[in-house]
Amino acid sequence: MHDKEVRKLTELEDTHWWYAERRHLLARSVAGMPPGRALDIGAAGGGNSRVLAAAGWSVMALEYGAEGAQIGKERGLDVLRADATALPIATDSLDLVVAYDVLEHIPDHDAAVRDVRRVLGPDGTFLIAVPCDPKLWSAHDVAVDHVRRYTKTTLTDLLVRNGFQITDLWSWNVLLRPTVQLRRRTSTGSDLEELPRIVNAGLRAIVTVERYLPVKRLPGVTLMVTARPA
Repeated sequence: MHDKEVRKLTELEDTHWWYAERRHLLARSVAGMPPGRALDIGAAGGGNSRVLAAAGWSVMALEYGAEGAQIGKERGLDVLRADATALPIATDSLDLVVAYDVLEHIPDHDAAVRDVRRVLGPDGTFLIAVPCDPKLWSAHDVAVDHVRRYTKTTLTDLLVRNGFQITDLWSWNVLLRPTVQLRRRTSTGSDLEELPRIVNAGLRAIVTVERYLPVKRLPGVTLMVTARPA
């Protein structure tokens, strides 16, 4: 992702409805897990890293680019600048790896998933979020350097062939998919932008309601996965 987009994301991360709800989803995913050693790949401004730290995890924030690593350090994170396809981390040494909105940026996503499998202990957990449905491809994807969007089949195949078993796979941002689809038809760049407070609050309310509705198996904008070493 370009430095400009990384900096923009970081500025939005604390208040934007999308990232706020994602932090809630991460906190819910790790609730009940005994804290251990965690790696947050593509940590950017560190919102997810802070969620893990608050839950008792010892967290390393990984960033590939210089700008992302610098931002993480500015925010007090324990930052490791490295390539996700060649992690400088000991085999079987981690209990949790989080890769939210990461795999879609990596040309060789097989190499990245294989190396996550290497560094995770046998009882470890891999939490993933990726943009879904190639039909939603737009100028936004180009602006933020996406290589692909996933389907349930392509994401499942990626994980299984690289040594993981999937324990949960579900759609997120289902209620807002029609709005996103309409916007993407005419978008000319990234959707990462500050919104009027009332609009931000309204969108946050919609995704909050989604937590309680039986819509996780319907088409959404994002796929969320919990996987473990096979």
